Amino acid sequence: MNKIKFGTDGWRALIAKDYTTENVARVTIAVSQWLNEKYDKPSVIIGHDCRFGGELFAETTAKVFASQGIKVKLSKGFVSTPMVSLGVLKENANLGVVITASHNPPSYNGYKLKGDFGGPLLPHDISDIENRIPEKNNIDFDSITIKELENNNQLSYVDLEDMYCIHAQSFFDLNAINNSKMTFAYDAMYGSGMNAVKRLIPNATFLHCEENPSFCGTAPEPIHRNLKEFSDLMRNNKIDCGLATDGDADRIGLYNSKGEFIDSHHIILLLIHYLVKYKNFSGKVVTAFSCSVKVKKICDYYSLTHEIVKIGFKHIAGKMVTDNVLLGGEESGGIATSGHIPERDGIWMGLILFEFMVKSGKSIDELINEVYDIVGQFAFNRNDLHINDKIKNEIIQKCEAGTFNSFGKYKVSHTENLDGFKFFFDDSSWLMIRPSGTEPVLRIYAEAKNLNEVNDILKACQLTIF
Repeated sequence: MNKIKFGTDGWRALIAKDYTTENVARVTIAVSQWLNEKYDKPSVIIGHDCRFGGELFAETTAKVFASQGIKVKLSKGFVSTPMVSLGVLKENANLGVVITASHNPPSYNGYKLKGDFGGPLLPHDISDIENRIPEKNNIDFDSITIKELENNNQLSYVDLEDMYCIHAQSFFDLNAINNSKMTFAYDAMYGSGMNAVKRLIPNATFLHCEENPSFCGTAPEPIHRNLKEFSDLMRNNKIDCGLATDGDADRIGLYNSKGEFIDSHHIILLLIHYLVKYKNFSGKVVTAFSCSVKVKKICDYYSLTHEIVKIGFKHIAGKMVTDNVLLGGEESGGIATSGHIPERDGIWMGLILFEFMVKSGKSIDELINEVYDIVGQFAFNRNDLHINDKIKNEIIQKCEAGTFNSFGKYKVSHTENLDGFKFFFDDSSWLMIRPSGTEPVLRIYAEAKNLNEVNDILKACQLTIF
């Protein structure tokens, strides 16, 4: 039996190859042990997204938990990851489980764990669970029926989507958004945010908001190369702002009226700017190692503490639980803000930005220019290199050995290696090389004053490392 390992955010594997009901049961046995040791009469919230087999794997998980004496609350229909995290808090549960592979290709499914604080389970607890996963599943879950668990009061259903929408309605001025002259659009990427956004902003223009468990063959990751149809929709209809979210709706993508993609770094800066200048919020800013150097600049401008952590939102969530954190953000589009849960939430971030536009009466580009007045103009891009492990490991070994002192004409001034390798050329341009924690790829990232320079750096990197 294969050893099951949790990556940057949960366990993910190919459906039918390693992601099977038997292996889902093995993981759940380990989680059950951990829960029963840690809590008296534990309870768990379980949800699944729109992926193939989501209901089957969620019910398998529920049966195993129930067999171990754990009270189960199972979501009605598909839900986003933030809905499960919020449900854990609202229902006073001890743990949340989300059956999702997030932004991974449709051939994957996965298993995310959410702590009792309403965010990703912390690294030391995940390690503890990982070490408990048995070699084999010894529970006959096929002999257990969901109806039987209901009748025995071991399982009940919970409407997490309704809970989430009521929560959002109490936080945002949805009347202002829905009655504004500004126009908005939403691309669900066939993911689990579709019904909630239709309910919250019914006047928006919607794309890919119907169920398709294979996501029409495209990985539901909200990056520009996966959103060309949405970009065309924005540009052709001159819609003021467009929101896209990934398969489990915890990551955000954003577009302006010209159909131009707005990356997560700009979104993080926009959110900080709005929350501090317009809303008078305060607190620490925590960002992952791959985020823009401009975050420090805006934090310095607003006298905010800035902390950089390893990649993976679990590292940010830990800070949000213990510290007064205004915003926690990742390059990948996972962002959380104070006043909500310590969890990435693409829909929530989109609503904040829509409200920002409506309340200020300014376009998203005008608001970005306000940010540029503080930090200066910049651009960012990322390439995902699908290469075999041998070549990937050789490149990482060269990084570790300090082999790369330049990439073409770009001379390295200094290097940081908190999580991956970040090569700085000056105070505003850098290159980063890091193997993905969720997919078999090598990621290369770059930031500079403009997109031409960014792409030139990425090209120079590939010519250097191969």
